[in-house]
Amino acid sequence: MSNILIIKHGSLGDIAQACGAIQDISENHKDDKVHLLTTKPYFDLFKKNPYISNVILDKRLPRYNLIYLYFLMKNIKRYKFTKVYDLQNSSRTSFYKKILFPNVTKEVWSSTETTLPKGTNKKDFDQDSVLSRFDHQLKNSGINTNHTMQPDLSWSSLDITEIKNYYQLEKYIVLFPFCSPHLTSKKWPYYNELIKMINERLMNKFRVVIAPGPDEIEEAKNFNALCILDNGKALDISQLAALIKDSSFVVANDTGPAHMTAHLGSKGIALFGSHTTPFKVSIERENFKAIQAPELSKLSAEKVFERLSEIIS
Repeated sequence: MSNILIIKHGSLGDIAQACGAIQDISENHKDDKVHLLTTKPYFDLFKKNPYISNVILDKRLPRYNLIYLYFLMKNIKRYKFTKVYDLQNSSRTSFYKKILFPNVTKEVWSSTETTLPKGTNKKDFDQDSVLSRFDHQLKNSGINTNHTMQPDLSWSSLDITEIKNYYQLEKYIVLFPFCSPHLTSKKWPYYNELIKMINERLMNKFRVVIAPGPDEIEEAKNFNALCILDNGKALDISQLAALIKDSSFVVANDTGPAHMTAHLGSKGIALFGSHTTPFKVSIERENFKAIQAPELSKLSAEKVFERLSEIIS
């Protein structure tokens, strides 16, 4: 039995996208022990993943913190990994490669760089969709990719019957009107107008709820929807996955919860401005679609409601 390492630091949307690739790696290494290196926000989440044997924490402290870096590399080296699958493909993980396996090929370290198609530079390759890039990387590392293009995040879901009973949730629509403070271009401004349309035109058939993150609870007061918390605290990722999975529909900005919805198989739509495309982030699925506008401020609530009505029926 050999030790195999997968690297996936984040973010939340990236974690959802990588689920299929992680499953394929695990199923192609059934006689080996699969470890995963990740960051603190996803450490406990990945412990629930049935395709991973062990989770290793990377605090991602600055590279000039030589003491931390020394002990992290020492910890990784003690497992004597025979193969590393770098699904993060960042400058940081490239730096780790230089320390751990400075001269190896894709037979030992699988990454975008080591499996790059001939005649293609990384900048051009990165224009392809996320899942297609994973698929190419793994196939060129000898992995049969049965799940990479169809990630399944259902393993992350936790029973939230108690929370649903407390809020009397049966049929409900979840909205995610939030985004990172430095990515305000992703924020659609007409959620309250949409909420009004849902309530009036769908005859209050569905409760409209929002599930803010820890730093979004105060902002949630700006929306005319039921705020779902767990004893005053934001839901954790597993609780959030369950809330999404049991919902009738989800409307979200292009953020982590949108990608979770897509790969939980739930119905919904993601709203895109010009920052990227639904194709590039591989978000559209059978039940989950996207609406893109040159400027989100010009995407009307009427158009979003029309799309919602078409899909939810």
